[in-house]
Amino acid sequence: MANVGFVGLGIMGAPMAGHLIDAGHTLYLYDVKPVPAELTGKGGVACASGTEVAKNADIIITMVPDTPHVAAALFGENGIAAGLSAGKIVVDMSSIAPVETKEFAKKINELGCDYLDAPVSGGEVGAKAASLTIMVGGPDGAFATVKPLFEKMGKNITLVGGNGDGQTTKVANQIIVALNILAVGEALLFASKAGADPAKVRQALMGGFANSRILEVHGERMINRTFNPGFRIELHQKDLNLALNGARQMQMALPSTALAQQLFSTCAANGGSAWDHSALVKALELMANHTVAPDA
Repeated sequence: MANVGFVGLGIMGAPMAGHLIDAGHTLYLYDVKPVPAELTGKGGVACASGTEVAKNADIIITMVPDTPHVAAALFGENGIAAGLSAGKIVVDMSSIAPVETKEFAKKINELGCDYLDAPVSGGEVGAKAASLTIMVGGPDGAFATVKPLFEKMGKNITLVGGNGDGQTTKVANQIIVALNILAVGEALLFASKAGADPAKVRQALMGGFANSRILEVHGERMINRTFNPGFRIELHQKDLNLALNGARQMQMALPSTALAQQLFSTCAANGGSAWDHSALVKALELMANHTVAPDA
């Protein structure tokens, strides 16, 4: 069993850390908010800082919202880097910028430690079910060491390449998810305004080539009007910003991604930054003067 540090215990990090405790690992925990009692109650050790976590753990995982949060967790006052010693492994499972990821990895390597970027897909549901997809960038040896921990948190685990490649894969994932949400939203809204029952349309489509996890999960949310967040619009906006900024740097166009971002911005302008990203359909509904289904 490993001594594992976990920094960032929000709606994703808390269940992920819980799975590692359940598997018998010793967890050293830190968050800017109080460590959840459910984790300390089953053996997790609350720490006063990231530095304390890093001093006690051999593998340190971060799961925080955005690039600046990772920078602060690693290199800020009382951060993880200050507690590292040679031979440890830092694993960032946040979804952040690939370019900065490579810079973070270089700084951690200079301390004699390995670095893996290992962002996830699957949202809160996947975190709770330990069914996350995990996209990893970094050295083979560190991946082999950490893979047994990944297997307690996810199902589809792939070493994509070197540092930064995991984050690049996650950005690609978020492009696909956003455009699928847009497609499902347009289709169900079209069907509903045409007079068809969107629930029955969805049921029929799920038996054919148009089926997808987005149609299954988020199509149901659109019909049932359940937009409490599994993955907040503001977080998906952050990910699409990474895509659009990267595309600009590479001098390429992502026109459909830009459209999805504008629709998310429409939701945000109407108070929806914290809605689930399936609520992108609400921007389409505003333009159609029609809802997929009546609001509860």
